[in-house]
Amino acid sequence: MYRTKDGEDIFIIDGHTHFWDASKGNQKNVHGTQFIDCFYAYHKNLSPKDQVWEKEKFEKYDAETMYRDLFVDGPDDMAILQPTFLTDFYNNGFNTTERNSAMAKKHPNRFILNGAFDPRDGEKGLEGLHEQAEKYKLKGVKLYTAEWRGESKGYKLSDKMTYRYLEAAEKLGIKNIHVHKGPTILPLNRDAFDVADVDDAATSFQNLNFIVEHCGLPRLDDFCWIATQETNVYAGLAVALPFIHTRPGYFAHIISELLFWVGEDKILYGSDYAIWTPRWLVEKFMDFELPDDVAKETGVSLTLEAKKKILGLNAARIYGIDIEAQKAKLRAGELVAAE
Repeated sequence: MYRTKDGEDIFIIDGHTHFWDASKGNQKNVHGTQFIDCFYAYHKNLSPKDQVWEKEKFEKYDAETMYRDLFVDGPDDMAILQPTFLTDFYNNGFNTTERNSAMAKKHPNRFILNGAFDPRDGEKGLEGLHEQAEKYKLKGVKLYTAEWRGESKGYKLSDKMTYRYLEAAEKLGIKNIHVHKGPTILPLNRDAFDVADVDDAATSFQNLNFIVEHCGLPRLDDFCWIATQETNVYAGLAVALPFIHTRPGYFAHIISELLFWVGEDKILYGSDYAIWTPRWLVEKFMDFELPDDVAKETGVSLTLEAKKKILGLNAARIYGIDIEAQKAKLRAGELVAAE
């Protein structure tokens, strides 16, 4: 748990983490190599130098490393495991719900396990979604609209078949729809990550929460204009947050626009582990203040209360997490571990 300089504890829910395997043995083709190389370039270029990993570790890290980075050396209290299957690029998938589930099963008080669906899987995929929901008691899914499937290089949230999946998700109690709408990753196509289809889906499914991961970057303006009118659209800070180190002025622009248009109640922290580790992200975020000229122009401020919401309270609300009860579970677990 993160403690402020004034001694106040802040409960942190990391909204965007992965437990991937991009090792050479799992890479199916050149596309798998290109994909993890692109991730690694983001990692190297946006991380502090002392936080950069060796490439081999970055391609495949173990469960103990992940747990330590998030919860022991890092300030996270809980984390959401977001799958990205990429079965056209990786023999056993890149970051599957099945692989993630082993982490969640071992540390049930730490992890929230999300599933995934792809409307191109048709009727069989709908059956699979029902099975996932029953097996894992899902509250959320992660969608990757630019993922390649055979000759198809993406789909839209507004597609007729996607609507059938969203209808099924709603009936199954899967309320939180996390959608990658951010920078492209080689060899995927940037246009397949366009935010425009979020507007259509959010209007049609008012009982679902659409968490737009990476807040639409590089289409921040488009995202903000959508999110300001759709009450069920949220901004995920993964990818945006690391600019706090390399481009603090750019980050000030991003977070001030999100605060102005979307509001502090609809922004969620995410480290995007293992592209970045959470400790330095949270520490820099807690120390960050908006420049005077930005605050004056937008009329917003990044207060301690806003930071608390972004770092954990907002995710707790949409996932139905009782923070005080969760703190008690974590304390009890620590006592058992210490015996």
